[in-house]
Amino acid sequence: MIDTNNLAKKFGSLTAVGNLTLHVNDGEVFGFLGPNGAGKTTTIRMLCCLISKTSGTATVGGYEIGNKADSLKIRKIIGLVPDNVGLSEHLTAYDNLDIYGKIYDCTETQRKDNIKRFLEMLGLWEKRNVLVWTFSKGMKQKLAIARALIHDPQVLVLDEPTANLDPEASKTVRDFILQLKREKKTIFLNTHNLNEAQRICDRVGIINTVLTAVGTPQELEQSVSNRKTVIKLEQITDPILKALKNMPLKNLSSETNTLTFNVQDPDKENWPVVEAIVLAGGHIRTVDVVGSDLEDTYLKLVRKEV
Repeated sequence: MIDTNNLAKKFGSLTAVGNLTLHVNDGEVFGFLGPNGAGKTTTIRMLCCLISKTSGTATVGGYEIGNKADSLKIRKIIGLVPDNVGLSEHLTAYDNLDIYGKIYDCTETQRKDNIKRFLEMLGLWEKRNVLVWTFSKGMKQKLAIARALIHDPQVLVLDEPTANLDPEASKTVRDFILQLKREKKTIFLNTHNLNEAQRICDRVGIINTVLTAVGTPQELEQSVSNRKTVIKLEQITDPILKALKNMPLKNLSSETNTLTFNVQDPDKENWPVVEAIVLAGGHIRTVDVVGSDLEDTYLKLVRKEV
């Protein structure tokens, strides 16, 4: 759905995005992670045809950015929720959406159906006739998401959609994104929230002017090799140690009834160890995984420690 090849943007001598090559699948939730100033918002603006590229190529839905004839076509298949939502605060929630539906040439029936559907899904239907200036930040953010979807776009682009929202509003937005995923929408998500990315994204890309890594959250976690499994037992016995020494465990150590070993994929690697301990007569108290989660991985890749 989205393809870039050496896409770059410079502002004078400053490189904001450097040679970005990326593929986002149709129907995928793709998370774009990076520190402030990493090029995330600049990338979004190029993909949405809001600013020009300096070099490279990119397509959205088969249409080429930078091609004047394709720019309007791209804008019609994209719904954008920017970091500054820019609603018309002197209008009601309903009128905000109705105006955008008219801009996108939606029929009256389409506008009415989509406005009702999205406001209900986001918990705003009862507030449809309320002036937007009275809305909380969370309500405005949800309204901006509904506005981006009013013309039923194929691609939804979100720039920090849950920034500064309370936990309840954040959960509503996350659940809504997952519902759109079930409807096969392609979602491109800029976020600083690593927990959020881990919950809802199929894949993530980490950028710091240049793209550092791309993969599923699990793949990126496994790319940093300092995860450990820690198993606490009632007692470590010779039969347990003998059983484990016959297994391909890395850096196995035992101390004070605690076993520790390196692990890349805990879901696959831990259960045979637990089974071997139980068969050897061991009594397990706890099994924990420590070390690199997505946050650790993100920090190491951004700092180029790996």
